Amino acid sequence: MDLTLDFPKVKAIVESYTEKVDSLIESYAGNKEQLISLLQDIQAEFNYLPQDVLVKISQKLDIPLSQVFSVVTFFRAFTLKPRGRHLVTVCLGTACHVKGGQRMVDKMERDYGIKPGETTEDMRFSLETVNCLGCCALGPVVVVDGKYESKMNPDKLDRVLRGYK
Repeated sequence: MDLTLDFPKVKAIVESYTEKVDSLIESYAGNKEQLISLLQDIQAEFNYLPQDVLVKISQKLDIPLSQVFSVVTFFRAFTLKPRGRHLVTVCLGTACHVKGGQRMVDKMERDYGIKPGETTEDMRFSLETVNCLGCCALGPVVVVDGKYESKMNPDKLDRVLRGYK
């Protein structure tokens, strides 16, 4: 196994990453009131909020780092851990739970080796649960990358997830 690093390639990746972050920060022209929007854009780009980027945001926007972290940890939509390419959200509200929502979580644990809050080793899927999605008549409901899938069962979940490669 060759463990040598291609330093020009690594340098290019780091520079690209830095340029993208700088570009996103600059697009808000130092507007502190746009912190949440900036964080959303960065998370959309990287699938999570890297801590070094939060430090850079703090410095560039002249916002205390503690305030940036407060915003990030307050809103459940933000994550400090890398997420998979596809986010699978299982509703475990009362109606979905009664209709078998927990079976979807159990299937993800069994077939993909992840529990809520975890990501598969291949970075393909991240699993989360929520208390209610507000569509109880359609339960159990699973949301994959923002697409609602209703009346789920383990076999249907299998078919749906096969489409996300």
